[in-house]
Amino acid sequence: MRSIGSTLVTIWLIIGLIAAFQRDYFTSDIKNCGDAGTIIVTVIAGPLNYIGVNPKVKECDTPQPSQ
Repeated sequence: MRSIGSTLVTIWLIIGLIAAFQRDYFTSDIKNCGDAGTIIVTVIAGPLNYIGVNPKVKECDTPQPSQ
């Protein structure tokens, strides 16, 4: 059963990666963590991208180093 589950997860993520490529997320520079977050949630959403889900991360706060 593990191999079936891992195969399904792999296929799910590959479909999400294809969706991210189709949206041209990898052709431009990643300017902030919001851009990176959008790519990550698009890949995780997988096939849901093709039924209308369009995940976006507008802003995020990255931890600052201590002084």
